Amino acid sequence: MEVSYLLIVLFFVQYIRKTLDTKESMPQWDKILVYSRLIAIFLLAAPHIFGNERIYEWVWHVYILAFVGVIYTREEFKTVRSLMISVIPLVVIALLGDIVLLVSKSFYNDYNDYFDMFKVFAIIWVVAMWYQNKRQQKQLAKERLQRLEEEKQNQLMQARKAELEIMVTERTQEISRQKEELVTALDHLKTTQGQLVQSEKMASLGELTAGIAHEIQNPLNFVNNFAEVNTELIEELKEEQEKDTPDHELVAEILRDLADNMEKMVYHGKRADSIVKGMLLHSRTGNGEKESVDVNALADEYMRLAYHGLRAKDKSFNATLEKDFQPEEIKAKVMPQDFGRVLLNIFNNAFYAVAQRARQEPESYRPTVWLTSKLENKTVEIRIKDNGTGIPDAVREKIFEPFFTTKPTGQGTGLGLSLSYDIVHNSHGGTMEVESEKGVFTEFIVRIPVG
Repeated sequence: MEVSYLLIVLFFVQYIRKTLDTKESMPQWDKILVYSRLIAIFLLAAPHIFGNERIYEWVWHVYILAFVGVIYTREEFKTVRSLMISVIPLVVIALLGDIVLLVSKSFYNDYNDYFDMFKVFAIIWVVAMWYQNKRQQKQLAKERLQRLEEEKQNQLMQARKAELEIMVTERTQEISRQKEELVTALDHLKTTQGQLVQSEKMASLGELTAGIAHEIQNPLNFVNNFAEVNTELIEELKEEQEKDTPDHELVAEILRDLADNMEKMVYHGKRADSIVKGMLLHSRTGNGEKESVDVNALADEYMRLAYHGLRAKDKSFNATLEKDFQPEEIKAKVMPQDFGRVLLNIFNNAFYAVAQRARQEPESYRPTVWLTSKLENKTVEIRIKDNGTGIPDAVREKIFEPFFTTKPTGQGTGLGLSLSYDIVHNSHGGTMEVESEKGVFTEFIVRIPVG
């Protein structure tokens, strides 16, 4: 048993010194632990030197209990307390065996095997507890390293945070300076944008004016022709009335012709007046108020104006205009001048596309522009299709971007479709889409709610 005690002391002293690093952290206790190891060695050798083995067995019990008690009760060794507890069963069994041997040697001899077996179990228990404690120490060491690493990371983070705060302050100052520059640039940009938008509107107005000039020529010609005819009829009426026997039937016929001609003059005069009003409506700045208009009439008007506008520039140009309106009148609340710009821009692009293709294929090609409209689910759908040059796929994705144009330099600002898209989406809550196949067709689909 003394050998077991010695091994326990030697092992535990070495374990405690290594685990707690007593040489550095607790030098006084480290010396005591070294002395305790020397005492254990002395106690093992003393019986062989001085004799009287039974006395030293009791000294061993006292020494082990003192060793375990000191280690267990001191706060400095709290992390190894569980290991000290594991020794108690072995000490108790050994001490109980010696007491029984002292009191009744015969009883001890009868049950000596049991005492030896219990001692073996106690030793196994010590080994098991040591193994468990070792695992716990490893886990604690791992957690301690993890905490140290976390503390290190926190320190690094704090240092990085301080650096970032300095960088943020510098960046904030830089951003403030850039913001001031951007505000100034934005003011200039808004001014330039306003000028460009006005330029696009004037370009649109120029297209419209050319169409109006060509379109208004027809009713004016009618008015002039009927005015000349009426002048001749009035002279003829005067001559007939100066006769001694005027022909009353002829007079009545002349008067009917005069009335018919005057009615036609009034009609064509109103037609010219409506064209002029449409031009003024288009050219003025919108007030943002919507009016209920006949969508079919509005689209038809701008289709003809765009067509005659191109014919005013190129007398040789001709195209077929196909219209497909649903029989019922389609009324919708729109900003007439703004929505008119949208239609005029699309029609101008359509006639430009078919004119371009007509120059490329002068023999077999028949320029055609289709206009269809319908009312469905309280939404007006207007489709404007042409069989012109078409739009390539790569270009089609960009046509609604500001300043993007496929026309040669000087023939387009790149704002027409961008402004049209904005008017349809933002001002009227609608949608504007385009479908196209290069060299085959292009179709714009505009949808707006009726209310």
